[in-house]
Amino acid sequence: MYLNCKTYFSLRYGTYSTKELVDAAEQYGVSALALTNINNTSDHWDFVNLCQARNIKPVIGVEFRNENDLCYIVLAKNNEGYYAINQYLSYHLINRKPFPERCTINSNNIAVIYPFIPTILPDLKNNEWMGVQTTEITKLHSIAKNLLDKLLIRQPVTFQDKQRYNLHRILRAIDMNNLLSNQVVHHHAASHETFVPVSTLMAAFQYYPQIITNTFRLLNDCTIEMEFGVDKNKRYYTSSKKDDLQLLEKLAKEGLSYRYGKNREAQHRVNSELAVIDKLNFSAYFLVTWDYIRYAVSRNFFYVGRGSGANSIVAYCLKITDVEPITLDLYFERFLNEQRTSPPDFDIDFSWTDRDEVMDYVFKRYGEKHVALLGMVSTFQYRAAIREVAKVWGLPKEEIDLLAEGKYSSTDRNHVHIVRYAAMLQDFPNQLSIHPCGMLISEKPIHYYTGTTMLQKQMPVTMIDMFVAESIGLYKFDVLSQRGLGHIKETMALVKQTRGIDIDIHCVEEFKLNPVINQKLAAGDSIGCFYIESPSMRGVLRKLNCNNYLTLVAASSIIRPGVGSSGMMYQYIFRYHNPDKFEYLHPIMEELLKETFGVMVYQEDVIKIGHFFGGLTLAEADTLRRGMSGKYRGDEEMKSVEQKFLRNCCEKGYPETVYKEVWRQMASFAGYSFSKAHSASFAVESYQSLYLKTFFPVEFMIAVINNYGGFYNTELYLLHLKKAGAIVCPPCVNHSEILFALSNGKVYVGLQFIKSLEQATIENILQERFQNGPYKHLQQFIERTKITDKQLELLIDVGALGFTGKSKKQLHWEAGILLPKQTRRVAAHESLFAEKPYEFALPVLDDDPFEDMLQEIEHMGFPMGNIFKLLKEDPFSFSLAKDIPSLLGKEAEFIGYLVCTKDTYTRKDRQLMHFGTFVDAEGNWLDTVHFPAVARQYKFQGRGFYRIKGIITEEFGEYAINATSLYKIGIQQSTR
Repeated sequence: MYLNCKTYFSLRYGTYSTKELVDAAEQYGVSALALTNINNTSDHWDFVNLCQARNIKPVIGVEFRNENDLCYIVLAKNNEGYYAINQYLSYHLINRKPFPERCTINSNNIAVIYPFIPTILPDLKNNEWMGVQTTEITKLHSIAKNLLDKLLIRQPVTFQDKQRYNLHRILRAIDMNNLLSNQVVHHHAASHETFVPVSTLMAAFQYYPQIITNTFRLLNDCTIEMEFGVDKNKRYYTSSKKDDLQLLEKLAKEGLSYRYGKNREAQHRVNSELAVIDKLNFSAYFLVTWDYIRYAVSRNFFYVGRGSGANSIVAYCLKITDVEPITLDLYFERFLNEQRTSPPDFDIDFSWTDRDEVMDYVFKRYGEKHVALLGMVSTFQYRAAIREVAKVWGLPKEEIDLLAEGKYSSTDRNHVHIVRYAAMLQDFPNQLSIHPCGMLISEKPIHYYTGTTMLQKQMPVTMIDMFVAESIGLYKFDVLSQRGLGHIKETMALVKQTRGIDIDIHCVEEFKLNPVINQKLAAGDSIGCFYIESPSMRGVLRKLNCNNYLTLVAASSIIRPGVGSSGMMYQYIFRYHNPDKFEYLHPIMEELLKETFGVMVYQEDVIKIGHFFGGLTLAEADTLRRGMSGKYRGDEEMKSVEQKFLRNCCEKGYPETVYKEVWRQMASFAGYSFSKAHSASFAVESYQSLYLKTFFPVEFMIAVINNYGGFYNTELYLLHLKKAGAIVCPPCVNHSEILFALSNGKVYVGLQFIKSLEQATIENILQERFQNGPYKHLQQFIERTKITDKQLELLIDVGALGFTGKSKKQLHWEAGILLPKQTRRVAAHESLFAEKPYEFALPVLDDDPFEDMLQEIEHMGFPMGNIFKLLKEDPFSFSLAKDIPSLLGKEAEFIGYLVCTKDTYTRKDRQLMHFGTFVDAEGNWLDTVHFPAVARQYKFQGRGFYRIKGIITEEFGEYAINATSLYKIGIQQSTR
């Protein structure tokens, strides 16, 4: 009967969640149910699982549509049929080809159901049928009796009731970017597409028992099987489990010699880890990761292995990670243990410029039939839903903006409807997207488990997300990217190019012991360095006087919001400086958390406390850890673990105030805490960045800018490039490249950083210069490049033709005369540029430095000179950052240039407050705190200069300005 049911994974169409659909089927007494979402297979395995739990027979398939036109429904008779359906669906989606009018899947393992089109009924094949809806019964009298065998009952299910029908229509209008008032019948489903009792359907078709029999027979012929939780990843890297283990042992022992020399403890740990890896059948997982890293190394791609994988000494020996686990007391069981059924988790970071090639290698190495990027589904969030619903209602933008801010009238019927339907729409799947880093490599072809499509990366993407994939036993490989690695890679290349020095960036143990690096670390002098450059992180480094690797590992974790919001970051810093001035919550807590002074800092702490303090099994404690880190979908098992933890603590006789406080601290980690191995990995990369910044500061800051920065904007990094001693020159058509370039001891701004300069213009300038040498004068530049007047004006304004020795005003005059002469398009190689430049008799036209700076800001976003020269007032007549320690407890006034702000809320009453970060006229930091009363009265007004008055405070040696007033101040008036 129900051969054609949809959930809200028929994106912007259905209104049932998967669970709601199965619940409704159970309520209506349905014994067999087919899920056929439109061009989508995202929730098939959730559906199968839910049906089996309710003793409903699951049938899965796809409703194929070209936009609003229903082509046919295809059901899988078995798993081979499901494979064929996914292949067919994926081929058309990936190649962006419309589905043909007749299904061309060549398989007897499927059933094709067409909408009721009597003209094609005689042509149907053995595995093809036609569905008849209750609204079409009256048309059956004209059908010949010998053709009734090809008819089935088709009762589509799309929505629950009239209100959800309205929601369905809204979804269709959103999808088509259309007003509800302009919607026509063909744009949406019919109003009867909902569940009705099976008896009602039987009664409707009582005069056609053959059709009823056909329907039940087809449903009976369809079956689908899935072994949930059984590993379906690529089974072997070599040809067998035995060969995989032998290769892994060989690589691990070679790496052991490289990493440790002769070390009995390390040897014992390698052997014990290999035994667990082999027992759990994860040798291939290690080897595949090692393989694509090996490829990256062969291409000189820099990478960092991090995450819980750094708990493994085998991973360390295979150079998957650079984190040494014995010294850091990283235990393998956090990563992989015999109770844990989920697989190891390697997070491998590559430079953002290299990752796609690594992914491409994985596709080619393991075959596109077996590899796909992991998909995910973005959902409607409330404000966005308000906007979408209001838009199809036809409201003007101004009114939509007010609604999105929560400003609506309860007496306005339109507003009431929009708010109600937007609330219903919240968390509905909206569109398929790509998981930030996951790849699947399956033993059987990936289409046995999911359809695939093509999104922005031009690589196949699964329709299932990580939760569905994990539930069926497909575990992702995390191939990530980050700009910090781009900083490191480009710095090393620049140092090699300009100084002839080969840097071994993996000498991290030497970096950790370097006093100059550690001095910079303790001072928070870390702009541009991965993970340790934000104002809050630099503040933590200074408060801890962080001058060693182990303290940095802890700092990398306590900075996370989960620790900070619970108040434990302050406690950690206090206890770090005062180890004898606090008491542990309980003796067991002292035993477990002595290294971190009784503060839960790492995810491992949650496991230890859950197991040793709360009496949970290791598997339950790991479930707790996964749930608190946002890696567990659904909360029923989490609630069960929480209840068991609290019950065990009560039975152990702990005071209620103690174990509830322990639970509160654990819960505050939700979504934010790091594993210790993760923090240790981050700290390794931080040391690598800090080493380069310390000893090659100019090259490092160029690399940061060319990789489009990190926490701050280009202007701030440019300031630090100058502070590093670089001579920074404006863009120059004779010296600049696409990005910032170091040439003859000078740094030239890249042409890419001129906002409105077209890519074609940049390529033309550089190609012509490469082929025919530097430009000699303006006239020749115009002749050779055939540049347009607007693009030439832009280059003159930013100083890119300063090599001529003429002022910008002179160049503008000459350009105005020369450009009209370029009417005859002569190829550059024909003229040979022999023509002498025109001589112009012009008055003295000097440039105005103030006007130059404004033009640079307008066209590049930053000035070449000191921006403080734009001020009317003398910034040196106010206090400076260097004066702050001597002003402790006093009120002082500063002028600062705003770098960034951070909004937060007070813990007690959730009032808005701000943190501000400025630089003074000497380029040094001014950090401000704006408590709620000041934040309400004195507002930040965007980029620019501010006069800041405040009282100087200090905490753990870190100074800040507790703002009492804040005023934005103007600059000199332009003479333009």
